[in-house]
Amino acid sequence: MAALFVFENNAAIQQFNNKAVQPFTLPLPFSNPQIFKLLHRLLPTLLLLQCSLLNAQTLGGNAVFGFLGQPNTAQLSALGGVNISAIGNDVGMSFPNPALLRPGMHKQVNTSFNAFLAGIRNYSATGAYHFERSATSLAAGVNYFDYGTIPQTDASGNVLGSFRPVDYVVQLMASRRYHERFWYGGTMKYLRSGYGPYTSSGIAFDIGISYYDSANGLQVSLLAKNMGTQLKAYNGSRKEELPFDLQAGITKRLRHAPLQFSLTAHHLQQFNQYYNDTLFRSSEGEPGYAAGSAMQKIFSHLVLSAQAFLNEKLHVSAGYHFQRRQDLNAFNYTSGLNGFTFGASVLLRKIHLHYATGFYQRNLFHQLSLGFNWGGAL
Repeated sequence: MAALFVFENNAAIQQFNNKAVQPFTLPLPFSNPQIFKLLHRLLPTLLLLQCSLLNAQTLGGNAVFGFLGQPNTAQLSALGGVNISAIGNDVGMSFPNPALLRPGMHKQVNTSFNAFLAGIRNYSATGAYHFERSATSLAAGVNYFDYGTIPQTDASGNVLGSFRPVDYVVQLMASRRYHERFWYGGTMKYLRSGYGPYTSSGIAFDIGISYYDSANGLQVSLLAKNMGTQLKAYNGSRKEELPFDLQAGITKRLRHAPLQFSLTAHHLQQFNQYYNDTLFRSSEGEPGYAAGSAMQKIFSHLVLSAQAFLNEKLHVSAGYHFQRRQDLNAFNYTSGLNGFTFGASVLLRKIHLHYATGFYQRNLFHQLSLGFNWGGAL
């Protein structure tokens, strides 16, 4: 909403009596009537979202395909693992939010490898293509998790063999521009899990909207993730809910300093998102885990991140995930840097290298991403 500063001081009025004083308008997307036209176009989708919200009140551990919350690229991991508004030219960042897919990412490819905890391996790839005639950007991506070879035993612990559990998502993304500063996009996902004889598949959709003001270095995004259903439940079990997530984010790049800050809120559809296993928490000395204050529950939705552009070729990033720190803190263990992530990027003419690491108790993950453009320079 526009803000108008009125000078009521008599001396100020006399001083500026003969001068034209212009009102000051905040550069926010909500003061632009185009957003209402865009929302009118997306009304059917928003109604579908409302229906999904009625059946999406899941707590941690109560939804299927939990791997959908894992970041696909090192840049996203370095920013805390959740960011839907970062300003940049990395096609990998469009994987979680299709509204970040832009024409400038034409023929870009992002590949990623994550040496995760306990021998888990994560592989990801995303590629984009822009169609000038239809003014539409399309992209495809995959995020694959390999948990290694695990012994298969019976209830008594007798080894019967081994199996190799995997999870993966394959998705298609599309985005278009609306007027000068708005972008909207959608994602269609095919989901698959296989744990020995137990397999499951599903389909899901994401809808994203972004407002980007390049002159003021401001981007605001809203995203609804994982609206869909299981196509096949795990071998005769009942169908389970998908991990629906309603997110909002804002990123601001400073005009006179090489810094960019982001604030992202996740799981906005549910105020208290703590999953409380009372027996486990009592054994850990935290019987009141889920009875935190209102401020704790508010901050559990937030992820903060910052980027410093040291020069055109070297960037560093850092993030802090409040809920991850709360979940990883354990009784009689030092909290250390739980919830913090860090990263660095080297941007060369034809190749971009991104590295990210983060803390999980006494362990670290290491994720490396490679970006290039098959049509020439990035």
